[in-house]
Amino acid sequence: MHPRNISILGSTGSIGRNTLKVAKHLGDIAVSAIGAGQNAELLAEQVSEFRPKLVACGDADCAQRLIGELSRRGILKEDLPEIVFGEEGLVQVATMPECGTVVSATVGAIGFVPTLRAIEAGKRIALANKETLVMAGELMTSAARQSGAEILPVDSEHNALHQCLRGEKLAEVKRLVLTASGGPFRTKSREEIAAATIEEALDHPTWDMGDKITIDSATLMNKGLEVIEAHWLFDLPGERIDVVVHPQSVIHSMVELVDGSVIAQMGVTDMKHAIQYAITFPERLPNPLPSLELSSVSQLTFEAPDLEKFPNLAIAYRALEKGGTAPAVLNASNEIAVRAFLDGEIQLNEIALINGRLVDDHVPQTADSLESVLQADRAGRAAAEEMVSRSESATASINRV
Repeated sequence: MHPRNISILGSTGSIGRNTLKVAKHLGDIAVSAIGAGQNAELLAEQVSEFRPKLVACGDADCAQRLIGELSRRGILKEDLPEIVFGEEGLVQVATMPECGTVVSATVGAIGFVPTLRAIEAGKRIALANKETLVMAGELMTSAARQSGAEILPVDSEHNALHQCLRGEKLAEVKRLVLTASGGPFRTKSREEIAAATIEEALDHPTWDMGDKITIDSATLMNKGLEVIEAHWLFDLPGERIDVVVHPQSVIHSMVELVDGSVIAQMGVTDMKHAIQYAITFPERLPNPLPSLELSSVSQLTFEAPDLEKFPNLAIAYRALEKGGTAPAVLNASNEIAVRAFLDGEIQLNEIALINGRLVDDHVPQTADSLESVLQADRAGRAAAEEMVSRSESATASINRV
């Protein structure tokens, strides 16, 4: 098991594609296993180029389509990788014995069980799937302590915090500061946000991300989930984790020490930097990204987040304060609500209405077992789906959030 021998969960997504670019640049990275959803055509391209031994698809139908795509590319039956599917297939990718590093880059709760199994197997986890720590931070971190697994964040903000904390004592940290671009609606009114179209919400001013993460950024839920993730990654309470809006996205996060010193990590807005850092840590190696030219940065501005326009951030803090299964319910609710918005079933502002109602009504249970987390996830999804189906009732509840 070697850290430069990697598995990728979510290889056809934005992080997964960039991970393969990093592997190609570094040259000495063996991509032995990859897993994805339904994009058989792109998955076939990746298999053709990187020749992994093990490949996971979303389901049996996708697996058959993948075999057909590979055949059309001239790959003989005897040269096919082992092809598996479903959650169990992703678990096989995550726990492949020779792979020392697992890049967890699936979007949403689908990555939870495979990532947990990789942690239990003692892998290095390059974590881009923040939902796993949001859902089950206690379970994940406890499993990592028992197995000796190392969790290295790939999210640009947490990766920046990890870099800022190298060589620092946690006892000397006063607070963590996560930066947020503010998304496409930073300067818009509440009324404009409520009336936003899907196309407007997906038009992110800084980052190129998948649809779900882009919508989370537009509502600042992405930052709320990152607060919960930072709590588990760096063992600090929510009141010592702040968020500041920084539209230029040049400073990715900051750490304030007890003596008033502030350490910031700066860089170009490209996820390949964070991915390479997590794969090669503790080494730092050259990459092909352009240098940050400070002379071309006209200004760096900072604003406090507007919690009236973006209530999802406050809801996430409430879920973290409640603890237990509350963050898992929040994550489940948000996934259902975001999908409903992207499907045209609810308005953008209703995402926070649904999330807030479910978090405030939830009576948290302990989240120290797989079943307790999965049960909370199922309950959150069912309740959110019911609220989506009664979206007029959700709208009428606006003053409750």
